[in-house]
Amino acid sequence: MTSPDADLLDLDITGIAHGGTFVARHEGRVVFVSDAIPGERVRARLIAPGEGADASTRSFWRAETVEVLDASEHRRPHLWAEADVTRDPADRPGGADLGHIDLDHQRVLKRQVLTEALDRFAGAGLEAPEIEAVESGDGSGWRTRVTLHVDDAGQVGPYAARSHRVIPVTSHPLARPAIAEAALSLHGEAPGRIELVEPADGTVRVIRRDATERPAKVARGFRRRPAPEVIHEVVNDRRFAVDSTGFWQVHPRAASVLDAAVYGLLDGHVDERATHFDLYGGVGLFAATLADLGGTDIVTVESSARATQHAAENLAPLAVSAVTARVDRFLATRTGGGRSGAVILDPPRAGAGRQVVEAVHALAPEAIAYVACDPVALARDLGTFRGLGWNVDRLRGFDLFPHSHHFEVVALLTR
Repeated sequence: MTSPDADLLDLDITGIAHGGTFVARHEGRVVFVSDAIPGERVRARLIAPGEGADASTRSFWRAETVEVLDASEHRRPHLWAEADVTRDPADRPGGADLGHIDLDHQRVLKRQVLTEALDRFAGAGLEAPEIEAVESGDGSGWRTRVTLHVDDAGQVGPYAARSHRVIPVTSHPLARPAIAEAALSLHGEAPGRIELVEPADGTVRVIRRDATERPAKVARGFRRRPAPEVIHEVVNDRRFAVDSTGFWQVHPRAASVLDAAVYGLLDGHVDERATHFDLYGGVGLFAATLADLGGTDIVTVESSARATQHAAENLAPLAVSAVTARVDRFLATRTGGGRSGAVILDPPRAGAGRQVVEAVHALAPEAIAYVACDPVALARDLGTFRGLGWNVDRLRGFDLFPHSHHFEVVALLTR
């Protein structure tokens, strides 16, 4: 058996794994390899296991491609030259883990990831949809939000892939042009984190987070930090107020694409006499969709009090109740009330989970639209819904994050 201390392995890449790495095998052990493509043969350097771990006993290894021995026809020069395979893996910035693959094939691979997740966790009989392109360009210039870091030496840049080491770069090809320009102008910054945000007005906000920042003690506790700036995003003709540090979709077309997808799936399922629920509702995007579909009794639930406040303002004068609560706790205390109509679920990356799925089922809604940013979490939750008697009527996938492994899926469930 090859010693784990043998630095380099020549590997045949057979598939793609969830999370943007690729699959090979070596002497019966699975190896997850970065910067490869299924069908290639690559030379890869093993990543040392964590301190105190024994690589010889691990069920899998991780490795980084250092040389392509037999290239796929789908390989291209990396969109981000500084992340190209010709650079040492330790010096490649993270955030564009599929940037070495042509765009059409990226979508094929994303569909494979979804297919494997559905087959493994959601039960038999579901076919993954094609992952739809949302733009016709080269997949660059879409990030309206970028996070950079400043190390103790004052270097500004993204982290290296799978690391917390700052990598200075001379380009940001995934960022909106104005954000890329602002990012490259940053010099002499204090150690910490810098967030760059370009809302609908096109003006870049630069938000600094000092690594040494601590709440100042005052007589009766801690001084509150100033409230973040409120910015505005636009979907169709509706303006949405959101904190500059709050959640909003990163791709400039993402909110409108997902709004249209949810609208299409729920069209015909929103009865004005029923109560409809927008769960994990943020600042009210999908509650507005329910209103556009004819809902007149809508409840949006979000754990962030700031987001809920914005939702109430964004949706006025619509008949929407904006509730600040964790979704699981809200559903646990939901008793009585009128008939439930449609439910929109837009959970964080971890998914809704069994407790929330069972509580949504207990509402007995007419239909559920599930918006997912993680295929495995989606598949697990769909498996739970199917076990409770729900049908997955339709699935749509959207390539809203080109050159990264991320994508969005929207599902329609009915009883």
